[in-house]
Amino acid sequence: MTTPDTDRAHTAVIVLAAGSGTRMKSATPKMLHRVCGRTMLGHALHAAAGIRPESIVVVVGHQREQVGAAVADLAVDLGVPVTTAVQEQQNGTGDAVAAGMAALPADFVGTVLVTTSDIPLLDADTLREVVTRHDMRPRAAVTVLTSTAPDPTGYGRIVRNDDGEVLRIVEHKDASDDERAIDEVNSGIYAFDARVLREKLGELGTNNSQGELYLTDVIQLARQSNGLIRGHRIEDPDLVAGVNDRVQLAGLAAEMNRRLCEKAMRGGATIVDPGSTWVDVDVRMGRDVTVLPGTHLTGSTVIGDGATVGPDTTLQDTTVGEGATVVRTHAVGASVGPGAEVGPFAYLRPQAELGERSKIGTFVEVKKSTIGAHTKVPHLTYVGDATIGEHTNIGASSVFVNYDGVNKNRTVIGDHCRTGSDTMFVAPVTVGDGAYSGAGTVIKNDVPPGALAVSGGRQRNIDDWVIENRPDSGSAEAALRTRNDS
Repeated sequence: MTTPDTDRAHTAVIVLAAGSGTRMKSATPKMLHRVCGRTMLGHALHAAAGIRPESIVVVVGHQREQVGAAVADLAVDLGVPVTTAVQEQQNGTGDAVAAGMAALPADFVGTVLVTTSDIPLLDADTLREVVTRHDMRPRAAVTVLTSTAPDPTGYGRIVRNDDGEVLRIVEHKDASDDERAIDEVNSGIYAFDARVLREKLGELGTNNSQGELYLTDVIQLARQSNGLIRGHRIEDPDLVAGVNDRVQLAGLAAEMNRRLCEKAMRGGATIVDPGSTWVDVDVRMGRDVTVLPGTHLTGSTVIGDGATVGPDTTLQDTTVGEGATVVRTHAVGASVGPGAEVGPFAYLRPQAELGERSKIGTFVEVKKSTIGAHTKVPHLTYVGDATIGEHTNIGASSVFVNYDGVNKNRTVIGDHCRTGSDTMFVAPVTVGDGAYSGAGTVIKNDVPPGALAVSGGRQRNIDDWVIENRPDSGSAEAALRTRNDS
């Protein structure tokens, strides 16, 4: 019988990320393909960091510059140190782990957890279970994380004795017919005693169908030295399902999305159609949120309590306040205040900040602008590089003319303003509190508080201009017909 070890060993994590991933048929390294807003490498490092190890080492090889740069960025995001080690030649998993071990302190003793960068659903809780199982007294030499696969083709098989102890792992290509009938498979996740791992890596050979150094052979070598080999089987095979091609990538992305939607719904959100809703892993939703069909919530988007989003809406790195409504809208890096209304068919670009109970209506684009509380921009308008006060109304078809061909300039509009349809604000310009503008006004100069701004003279009609200048047109014929009938 095993018991918990009160003196838990030090832990290091080695993440294997050196493979070429040829079946992806991509210029992008396999582990840098994204699943629900995070690269597979990102998922692996988040899981590793979640168990708070003393060291994390990522083994790189193929396209090492690109993968190494991604590791450095992820280390900054996670706020933990991560070391990279290079596998110079693709000579098997045993060789890759040897490269990772070389990056650890020579006197490191304890548990070495080995994982891979192409298992996106693997989480910190699962890794913690493996380490806890490994550290049970008596401590194991090796603990293997296993699962049961409906179709085990291509996976290494777990061979146990009659007492359930793990004897060895046999790769599919090297397995006999009886061994291929086994449905318990190797996940590629292991916990090793560091001293055992160092010793047995030096004993690996290449007597196999691939002519490579197999990490799985460490299990058999450790057992031959009377080491304890444990198997920790999990019931959920998707947690350890790997990605080798884009079909598997899409399948696991759909499964992760399903789980994220389920988590949000169990937390109090209503997702009307989870099948058409996509949610990234860093998205947060409050209670009584309603997400309508065809909605994509990506990046670090946050939806406040009681807000309604969708249908057919994409929000990236956007915050939606409590009780707000965002309909058929595309937003990137925007902030929507509590109770605000956006859409349909609105476009919020980075640094669009909408105040409480403001309104951005149909075919309105907002960029790098602050819209005050209770202010309305209802129709067909571009607002760029502007500050608009509270309780102001911007007329339809208005344009904030912010670009002079060289520089972007800012427009400032005060509180309680009423600007007419088709007003052009030629920045830099300021419109004072309570000011109005007439329809079709081009504002090039500052407008004092409470003033009415108009531009252009009185309308002038030139009689018969069309008849005289476009005599053969349908317009001229219609005009003549109307004049002759009167």
